[in-house]
Amino acid sequence: MTIKTIFLDRDGVINKEINYLYKIDSFIFIDGIFAACQYYLKLGYKIIVVTNQSGISRGYYTSKDYKKLTNWMLTQFKNQGISILDTFHCPHLPEFNCDCRKPKPGMLIEARNKHNIN
Repeated sequence: MTIKTIFLDRDGVINKEINYLYKIDSFIFIDGIFAACQYYLKLGYKIIVVTNQSGISRGYYTSKDYKKLTNWMLTQFKNQGISILDTFHCPHLPEFNCDCRKPKPGMLIEARNKHNIN
């Protein structure tokens, strides 16, 4: 059975845009993001976060830093009664020309294959 899914970008959609964000104390949720997610969950959608994180390849922060912030963010959603199905990130520089960096569909295809999304 396929699932209905909403894909959300992180920076600028879930949180206020701060270049190369990796510190919890710098993370500010966008007003209304929790209410919007609760609304879509009530409609039967699952939520997946997809995000470009070239700061990892640039050496501004590590994959461990990214995972720490992501786990904290997911806990904040959970505290609001919101279950995030999964997160995907692209750590590559734009000039790497990978298939996973948005706007290319690599993360969406990976999520589709992993979670049976139509």
